[in-house]
Amino acid sequence: MKLVVIAALLLSISIGSFSQELNVGDKAPSFSIVADDGSTWNVNDYLGDKFIVVYFYPAAMTGGCTKQACAYRDMKTQIDAANAVVVGISGDNVEGLKLFKKANDLNFPLLSDENGEIAKKFGVPLRDGGTITREIDGHSFDLVRGATASRWTFIIDKKGTIVYKNTEVDATKDSAEILDFIKNNS
Repeated sequence: MKLVVIAALLLSISIGSFSQELNVGDKAPSFSIVADDGSTWNVNDYLGDKFIVVYFYPAAMTGGCTKQACAYRDMKTQIDAANAVVVGISGDNVEGLKLFKKANDLNFPLLSDENGEIAKKFGVPLRDGGTITREIDGHSFDLVRGATASRWTFIIDKKGTIVYKNTEVDATKDSAEILDFIKNNS
C-alpha cells in the first residue's frame, strides 16, 4: 500500500510539473520540434548565443495570427541585429505551416506543435484543434490544427532563463514590444 501511495504521489508531481505555467526567472524547457520545412528545430542550438523569442499563436492563416507573423517578418532585420531569433509555434500541421509561410512570405521558422506538447511545457492554455479552409493562389486548402494554443510570448535569454512573458499579447504590437525589451535588457 505504501508503495502505491508513493507511486501516485510521484505521478501527480510529474504530471503537475509537465503542464505547470512558467514564469519570468524559470528555466526554459528544452525542446525540439518539427519546423515548417520538415527539419527539426532544437532550442539548444541557440542557447548561449542568442535571445530566443518563442511566440505561441492559435492558428495559421487567421486574422490576428497573420498580422502577428507579418509584423515579425517586417521587423526581422532589427530582431536579428538585436542578436535574437524568433520562432512561431502553433498546433497546425507542417503542411499548413508551409502554406502560411509561403502565402505571407514569412522569413523565420514556424514550428508544428500538433499535440500541444511544447505549449504544455510552457504552461500555455490549449483548446481543441480544428480545420479551416483557405484559398491560396486560386486553390482551396484545408488547414488542420491538432491543438489551439493561446497567444502567449516568451523570451529566453542566452543562459536558458525566461526573462519575458506576455499572456495578453496584442498581435500587432508583439514584435515591437519584444524588440524594445531585448534592446533594453541586453
